[in-house]
Amino acid sequence: MSTVRVLVGTRKGAFLLTSDGARRQWSVDGPHFAGWEVFHVAGSPADAQRLYASAHAHWFGQVIQRSDDGGRTWNAVGNEFRYEGETGTHKWYDGTPHPWEFARVWHLEPDRTDPDMVYAGVEDAALFRSTDGGRTWQELAGLRRHPSGPSWEPGAGGLCLHTILLDPHDSQRIFTAISAAGAFRSDDGGGTWRPVNRGLRSDNIPEPEAEVGHCVHRLAMHPSRPGVLFMQKHWDVMRSDDAGESWREISGNLPSDFGFPIAVHATEPETIYVVPIKSDSEHYPPEGRLRVYRSRTGGDEWEALTNGLPQEHCYVNVLRDAMDVDTLDACGIYFGTTAGQVYVSADAGDTWTPVVRDLPPVLSIEVQTLP
Repeated sequence: MSTVRVLVGTRKGAFLLTSDGARRQWSVDGPHFAGWEVFHVAGSPADAQRLYASAHAHWFGQVIQRSDDGGRTWNAVGNEFRYEGETGTHKWYDGTPHPWEFARVWHLEPDRTDPDMVYAGVEDAALFRSTDGGRTWQELAGLRRHPSGPSWEPGAGGLCLHTILLDPHDSQRIFTAISAAGAFRSDDGGGTWRPVNRGLRSDNIPEPEAEVGHCVHRLAMHPSRPGVLFMQKHWDVMRSDDAGESWREISGNLPSDFGFPIAVHATEPETIYVVPIKSDSEHYPPEGRLRVYRSRTGGDEWEALTNGLPQEHCYVNVLRDAMDVDTLDACGIYFGTTAGQVYVSADAGDTWTPVVRDLPPVLSIEVQTLP
């Protein structure tokens, strides 16, 4: 029977949750890097035992940790992230120039075939790549040096590159998303980039339909259809059927189109999941009821999934990297909350069970399905 391993990054360390394919009984291992902010823990698709973690502490700064034995032991492998060449400036909240300064790694994305290759999305927004298992990092500077770069402004969480999608059918195609600049695509392995935001509208910026300047919260794709993208934006759930060339809104009957995560069912590429919250100033579920919403039609028509989730006096949030799916036949859906709960549904969202309730605030969830 398969094993499911859930990699959890939190405000105070990393945790590994493990179960068999039934997903009823769970073991909890951690905290690893206790007291450190762990923004993301990622597993290599090429080697099930290779894990990477982005750990950050105010005293020690940013450190990439690597495990070669499935999380039993860890080694600090790299902490040097240097912007290439003259860094220049981007816009700050008040519109004044601000120098590019490295703060932390938000997201790690291991290569699909090479366990030693891994990408990192950082704040201030830039994309880095390591080809030696995280020991050294080189910036793919073509993204930050896009002509629009000086106009990029931070979102509420900072100027962060938080999403990296690698096209499984085209090794040269990479998608990224930046808060608050928008979505970008490279077709030459990260050398050059262009914005892919046509169809987005943001009423809180000077030019609502501008090419760049949109606060994208998360992108998702199904590996069988990398040309179809889904987006949770700062207001609006969106869909692209042409690899980001154009977008259309699919918020439909959601109670709020504001939220952070978006995920795609493992075997049904038209089934997607979001977790709406009330607004950009009230980061909790509408009516204090925690509901995951599922669309089986690729958007527009949504159903609330509530069985096993608190339906009164619930004021948690689910962050952008804190939702994922497994690849078992009965697809499992997982998410973590800012109050430290991790929920699992072993039946594609119909029913939910808490795996743990009292972790530190959950920053990221990633699921591995192991033989």
